[in-house]
Amino acid sequence: MVHVLFFAELQEALGKEKITVQAAGLTIQELKEKYLQEYNLPNIDQAMVAVNEEYAPESVQLQEGDTVAFIPPVSGG
Repeated sequence: MVHVLFFAELQEALGKEKITVQAAGLTIQELKEKYLQEYNLPNIDQAMVAVNEEYAPESVQLQEGDTVAFIPPVSGG
């Protein structure tokens, strides 16, 4: 199982902060295509991605027990 965390507007759109999916062996891009399209999350493509608390490119292959975090862009002043 892979734990997927959402922050800020993504969390609000989903209505929860975390989901758990069978995504070991998939890349982050495949995770987005297979599981996250159904949720219609705003700006998911602009979000930074971290795997196990380190930023990672979408080509990273996920392992059993990984935690993936989607962190949307932040603006402010």
